Amino acid sequence: MEPIIIIGAGLAGWTTAREFRKLDTTTPVVLITGDSGDFYAKPSLSNAFAQKRAPAQLISTPAATMAQTLNVTLLAHTRADALDVEKQIVQTTRNGVQQTLAYSQLVLATGAQPIRVPVQGNAANRVLSVNSLDDFSVFHSALSPRTAGADSSEIDSKTVVIMGAGLIGCEFANDLAQAGHRVHVVDPSTRPLAALLPEAAGLQLRDALTAAGVVWHFGATVEAVNEEAPALSVHLSTGDTVRADTVLSAIGLRADMALATAAGLVCERGMVVDAMLQTSAAHVYALGDCAQYASAGQRTLPYVMPIMNAARALAATLAGTPTPLVFPLMPVSIKTPALPVVVSPPHPTQAGAWSVAEEGAEGLWRFVDTEGAQRGFTLTGKHTARRMEQVKATTA
Repeated sequence: MEPIIIIGAGLAGWTTAREFRKLDTTTPVVLITGDSGDFYAKPSLSNAFAQKRAPAQLISTPAATMAQTLNVTLLAHTRADALDVEKQIVQTTRNGVQQTLAYSQLVLATGAQPIRVPVQGNAANRVLSVNSLDDFSVFHSALSPRTAGADSSEIDSKTVVIMGAGLIGCEFANDLAQAGHRVHVVDPSTRPLAALLPEAAGLQLRDALTAAGVVWHFGATVEAVNEEAPALSVHLSTGDTVRADTVLSAIGLRADMALATAAGLVCERGMVVDAMLQTSAAHVYALGDCAQYASAGQRTLPYVMPIMNAARALAATLAGTPTPLVFPLMPVSIKTPALPVVVSPPHPTQAGAWSVAEEGAEGLWRFVDTEGAQRGFTLTGKHTARRMEQVKATTA
């Protein structure tokens, strides 16, 4: 029997393997990953500094334990080079050695890659992104003490410029400020999370993070980063200059579709999958940050709950019970302790408007369509406790 091959050892890949093993304990499963395969919660990357957690402390289960527990053959530090969906094979390379693997079913859980915009300057290559534990290790090292014998969990107070005031940028800004760093956030918009929150909620978050020490540079972009020892000189489009120790790009993510595109799979914003999570090729499935879900109105959903729901449905299909993916309402919790936020955004094409839900309830907004139905909500501060109430009131 040819194995089920899963490419990717993030939450999507490992959760699919775990859910499948609940239903089928004998079919061989091979998991291919370019990194170590250690299991960790990716959302923990943006709140580790305030908790003084070093990179190694974020690993919840070592790769070897995951593989043994789930009876999975793990091919760590292995690159998937190419797919042949007609012959049902994957070409891989590890330590310079190439190997061809056949599969019965293939799961693509390749995730997403950080969006990088062009930046000028002689230190442009020092702009960091954090999208994996390896990335976080580099970033953590950049903010760690250089003195001999220093505790690796201790962090020197540094100045960090964050490019992007979206979800990840705001979470890192709150985390770094809480950990004692000086934080500047640069974004071309007029407020944080402009694409996700109603204006009033975004302004609330702006003010809360300002009170926590975050300095905002709205209506601006980073044009150049130059080394001016011992720091970096960050030049903004407004003409301002910020002296910083580190620059973090948190502009957003783009589905990693290189392998799928080269194999001829249909890709748009992500790998296009149907309700069964099958791509345009037979026996090839995709989920997670790399997938564009028909079940979500042809959207990509780079959040935890969509991955968990997709993995359960796909596992059942792989185990012989075809199971279409049906997403429940999945509010997103934004990890900004300065102002906790929960949002269930409407579909991007949904006509309607945001409004304060109740007189005097600043912190609870509803998105109502043109026929008066609630299609989304945003909760901030103490109102986040009303999450379930609003879920029940919202039509997906």
